Amino acid sequence: MADRSHPRGRTTPKDPPRTTETVARRSLHDDVTAELRTLGIALTPAALDAALSAAERESLSHLEFLHRLLAEPAEARRQRALDRRLREAKFRELTTLEGFDWAFNAKGVDRQTVEQLATCDFVRRRENVILVGQTGLGKSRILQAIGRAACVLGYRVRYATSAKLLQDFTAALADGSFTRTLDAYARLDLLLIDEFGFDRLEREAQAQASTVYYRLLDARTGRRSTALATNIDFKAWGDYLGDPPLATAFLDRLVDGAVILKLTGRSYRAHRARPIVGADGAD
Repeated sequence: MADRSHPRGRTTPKDPPRTTETVARRSLHDDVTAELRTLGIALTPAALDAALSAAERESLSHLEFLHRLLAEPAEARRQRALDRRLREAKFRELTTLEGFDWAFNAKGVDRQTVEQLATCDFVRRRENVILVGQTGLGKSRILQAIGRAACVLGYRVRYATSAKLLQDFTAALADGSFTRTLDAYARLDLLLIDEFGFDRLEREAQAQASTVYYRLLDARTGRRSTALATNIDFKAWGDYLGDPPLATAFLDRLVDGAVILKLTGRSYRAHRARPIVGADGAD
């Protein structure tokens, strides 16, 4: 049979012969990518080809090849999981301790203790943390930075102000979903409660505040970690919650074996505020 010829006389190259070995290799290639998909590993045929070429070119061992093959999709999955945990944590501000002005209140903010808390060993030990101090000392930032570090380590975290927490549970009492809501909060590895005692009017609007906090801590104590930031001293908690006996029971569960960090000093926010300049230019 005559060769196929180019219109101008040049011979058209033939397709490479499909040997049994080539077909088998392609079939195995397809089987591997299909099985990776079954395992939920997002690896394209092109990525597999690149890994195979690298293995031949660099004489990779079996383990080195396997690592080269799986490292990228594994990292992508870890990042997706972290992004999901960060979304579910509902942070008001996604922050870290990087850039925190430790020198501003050097005597009133224990850097070593805060950085130790950010390792989240207390979460592993299922201990609680209480940050006590006046407004503007960085409690919210520290609380959320610790929460972000916990998300990075794979823990399930939720951040909420005390007002938001009470709103959620008050709504759950109204629609009959209190038990389900309590179970959801009880399963979190780390619950961050910010601004406890910050807004007395908000507390007074939630008649069941003391019961909610008692039930919540009773469900979590010894099983999960809770970190709370407050600007009121312990002796004022009964007055804030409106039920001294339940407040005492709540406090007992929270402080049992807890890390208690008292912050003192000047307000960062007040320090950063600019003075108002009058129309005549005078301060």
